[in-house]
Amino acid sequence: MNKITRRNLVRAGSLGLAGALAAPSIARAATTKWRMVTSWPKRLPGPGMSAERIADRIRELSGGRLDITVHAAGEVVPAFEVLDAVGNGVADMGHTAAFYWQGKMSAAAFFTTVPFGFTPSEHVAWVDAAGGQALWDELYAPFGVKPFMGGNTGVCMGGWFRREIKSLADVRGLKIRSLGLGGEVYRRLGATPQTTPPAEILVGLQSGVIDGAEFVGPGSDIALGLYRVAPFYYYPGFNKPNGTGECIVSLKAFSALDSELKAIVAHACATEANYALAEMERLNAEALAALTSQHGVQLRAFPADLVTAARKQAGDILGDVAGRSELARKVHDSYLAFRTRTTAWSRISIESVLGARG
Repeated sequence: MNKITRRNLVRAGSLGLAGALAAPSIARAATTKWRMVTSWPKRLPGPGMSAERIADRIRELSGGRLDITVHAAGEVVPAFEVLDAVGNGVADMGHTAAFYWQGKMSAAAFFTTVPFGFTPSEHVAWVDAAGGQALWDELYAPFGVKPFMGGNTGVCMGGWFRREIKSLADVRGLKIRSLGLGGEVYRRLGATPQTTPPAEILVGLQSGVIDGAEFVGPGSDIALGLYRVAPFYYYPGFNKPNGTGECIVSLKAFSALDSELKAIVAHACATEANYALAEMERLNAEALAALTSQHGVQLRAFPADLVTAARKQAGDILGDVAGRSELARKVHDSYLAFRTRTTAWSRISIESVLGARG
């Protein structure tokens, strides 16, 4: 038996103190720090907040083992360079929208929204339960990123216009901020689509650089102040019937995580995809009421001849996208096949219930 002496007690205390001091170092070494770049203004209601909440959930669920700093558009890279930043290792993660990349991969727009395409619930069903995620992964792999649904702004509005649109002829010659395949629809209808970053839309409308703009829905649009200079707010959002936000993760960074952290990242994104859609239903309803009752916004339905012409152009555009590559054809065929299968159900479920509700 060791004899207890003052020297032994001091020595034991020193070892204990050394261990205690070493523990924070071990914890710090176990913490992985990531940088997330986004396409959104800081804390923008809707997608900007989705980015923040994903980072917060990952930090909390991992017990701080994965700590993510979120950067607004322009702080590290511009809004439309998020994909390249994540794929090239400038950032580990990004929050953005897939249709920003249709110039790099024509089928990307299918994973945000396409004109006259899925509603939010139909889109989720396709991605999660009908093969969409596997096609999304295949499409993005050459760019070095793994995509997740990471938010949803819901059914979008048709957009804001400085003057009233009374017929198809009234959009000809207009400069309209419209991205994705919806922008191509407007181009074929005689307008000039503009790829204005979200933070610059209001200035563009104020200066007359653009005559109209679509962003998402009332809950996000009101924060940008577009109603101040464009009082006519149009529906239906045929150009963007869904608003999936994507969270992209560097394949290199993701593969370096252990299985638990990978599961946490996936879970945080899935949780946000669900929560954001619920939150936007509330925000859109509240914001639309405020826009019409407090800010003098005039709601207008797009003229029937415009919608009919847009529907025809949209069908042609999707066919053109499908012809650009074998993978684009696979995505296109999967999307349209599922839309055909869900249409009958959507008509006798959602459409008929809304009609009955009055």
